[in-house]
Amino acid sequence: MNNNGILVVISGFSGAGKGTLVRKLMEKYDNYALSISMTTRDAREGEEDGVHYFFVNHKKFEQTIANDGLLEYASYCGNYYGTPREYVEKQIAAGKDVILEIEVQGALQIKKKFPNTLLLFVTPPSAKELAQRLRDRHTETDEQIAGRLSRATEEVEWISKYDFLVINDDIERSVDRLNDIIVAAHNVPIRQQEMINEIKKDLEVMTKGEL
Repeated sequence: MNNNGILVVISGFSGAGKGTLVRKLMEKYDNYALSISMTTRDAREGEEDGVHYFFVNHKKFEQTIANDGLLEYASYCGNYYGTPREYVEKQIAAGKDVILEIEVQGALQIKKKFPNTLLLFVTPPSAKELAQRLRDRHTETDEQIAGRLSRATEEVEWISKYDFLVINDDIERSVDRLNDIIVAAHNVPIRQQEMINEIKKDLEVMTKGEL
């Protein structure tokens, strides 16, 4: 049986609570590893290399791109951000399910390259609830909130590309629901191909009377 972990990409509307869900999932269950991004921006106070990000210079980042060492990457405000392939593959080989919180375009980049990736989209129960959560944060102006809702109208068009929709109506229930989906996803046939091939091989031997 394949005991490797799987890559789980979590996206969602701004204000949907995906960050809180991921944090509580990591706290409650011990079979997860959080993906660490690589970036060329400077470390901020309190940030540690290899814990919050892998901090590298532009030359190193571009070498990593050239060597196909990133699952996905993007440039934002003059700096690169990306997901290192080596770190993710090591965690998966160790049996950990790797959680990557990323926006829609990056998620679909990864799914295209790695079809076994599990894509989960987090949403509140309604658009009204989403707007209320954004207002309740008290961190943005009405104009900024309107911009986030406008962005959500674009993202909603891509939800059908995801494997599961996670409705974040109650944080504790949603954490357990998220875990249940990931555990069940291990047994989707595409992720158990090694075991299926072994069964097929043994059946072929049996039908020849060799077992």
